[in-house]
Amino acid sequence: MDESGSYSIDATDFRILRELSADGRASDVNLGERVHLSSTAAARRRKILEERGAIAGYTAKIDLPRLGFGIVVMVAIELSSQAEQALVEFETAVVKCPSMSYCSFVSGDTDFLMLVHVRSLEDYDRVYRSELSTLPHVAKIRSSFVMREVMRRTVAPIVFGGPVENR
Repeated sequence: MDESGSYSIDATDFRILRELSADGRASDVNLGERVHLSSTAAARRRKILEERGAIAGYTAKIDLPRLGFGIVVMVAIELSSQAEQALVEFETAVVKCPSMSYCSFVSGDTDFLMLVHVRSLEDYDRVYRSELSTLPHVAKIRSSFVMREVMRRTVAPIVFGGPVENR
């Protein structure tokens, strides 16, 4: 492990990570077949990748529109102050907002970007009034409604050293 906390990963580890990013439920037998290892070797390498933190966890891909949350809103928040206390208070409050699935502090003319999932425009009006507008130190809220998702990846292909495939 180097000073940054990372360690070297060989080509086989990258193949394992690529396969698991596409199918986190792959059995060791199936994983081994895909990366040309025995199931025992695949299981051992998976365990090492988990222990070293290269695999942070496993999740299920949830189809939100099927659950009634067909509208995704990208929200840009500008704060009235970027003082440490204001940032801490905002971040503490935003974590408690049940409609948000993602929030990041960003550079540029916006301070925070977030994703909000709602059932309807009326539902977003409720979220706007009861969650977003009540967050501390908010100076400006800009909302962009996702019209169509063009592409979504869990990991960019460049991470695995591969070209972007036409799919």
